[in-house]
Amino acid sequence: MEEKIKKVLAEIVHPETEKNIVEGGVVGGVSVNAEKITVTLHFAKSRDPFALKIKSQAETRLKEAFPDYTITVIVREGGTTPRPEPKQTTTTGGIAHVIAIASGKGGVGKSTVTANLAVALRNSGYRVGILDADIYGPSQPKMFGVEDYLPDAVREEGEDRIVPAESMDIELMSIGFFIKPTDALLWRGAMATNALKQLIHQTRWGTLDFLLIDLPPGTGDIHLSIINELKIDTAVIVSTPQQVAVVDVVRGIEMFRNEHVDIPVAGIIENMAWFTPEELPDKRYYLFGKGGARRYAEAAGVELLGEIPIVQSIMEGSDEGHPAVGIDPRVEQWYRVIAQRIVEKAVQNG
Repeated sequence: MEEKIKKVLAEIVHPETEKNIVEGGVVGGVSVNAEKITVTLHFAKSRDPFALKIKSQAETRLKEAFPDYTITVIVREGGTTPRPEPKQTTTTGGIAHVIAIASGKGGVGKSTVTANLAVALRNSGYRVGILDADIYGPSQPKMFGVEDYLPDAVREEGEDRIVPAESMDIELMSIGFFIKPTDALLWRGAMATNALKQLIHQTRWGTLDFLLIDLPPGTGDIHLSIINELKIDTAVIVSTPQQVAVVDVVRGIEMFRNEHVDIPVAGIIENMAWFTPEELPDKRYYLFGKGGARRYAEAAGVELLGEIPIVQSIMEGSDEGHPAVGIDPRVEQWYRVIAQRIVEKAVQNG
């Protein structure tokens, strides 16, 4: 029985080693009883980017081959022998401009703004990619309807490349493709930064006019790591009108202005600026206060790039995997103006 199980598993090939997982030593153990098959997969890397995909493939093939058994696949990661660090190569050479999208705190709609800006840039004829670096809550896979995407790898010029998802002609790579939602908050420090470095330098980005980076909220190690790995042309801060959110904007701007960082801030986007009911198109209700981000932008000497109101299509688009810029002309108009201002800043600083 064990040999039959291994024969099924031998049909699965690890994209990086190009060996089947039995021959490559990934299958670490197989146990069988009257009702259950348990397979242990052992990956040498502490965070193998293909572990989740291979686990899923193993479960599917075993269930098809042995339908009368309960299938359990256990993943163990981390080798006992340290490997020498490979010489760093990068796939970012074809990216013309990098824009960081940040927020001082969570819940201000940063990821929604990032997704809609990407579509607005694409509508203007630019080639666009998104790196979803928000390890605390990677949202871009849901924003673009590619939650089930499992990245594959290809061999190019002697190097392994991770193939990004593509949606609405936008190249998309997310930390969410490699971790379960329940694991996101467990990632800290070196574990998270090493994974993001791999995504930055091994993703097959191709030629892009703009790469947008959806950063985690706040300021911290993840931000500094990405800043050290990429030449960022400009940063955009997302806030809401509330004073408590505006206070956090100060921290975000000062991080980019720090002498050791020195990244120009294009300006602030005030999200959820007001609410207009469909039946009262001329009314504006300022649910979270009025003009907080504008006042701080003026005091800090940065530009208010634009105000985005609360619109039902923005919420629905995010939930359904279709950013609202692609389906609602009103939203497209607001974001088009903001995107044009950001392009000017990025090109000026690039």
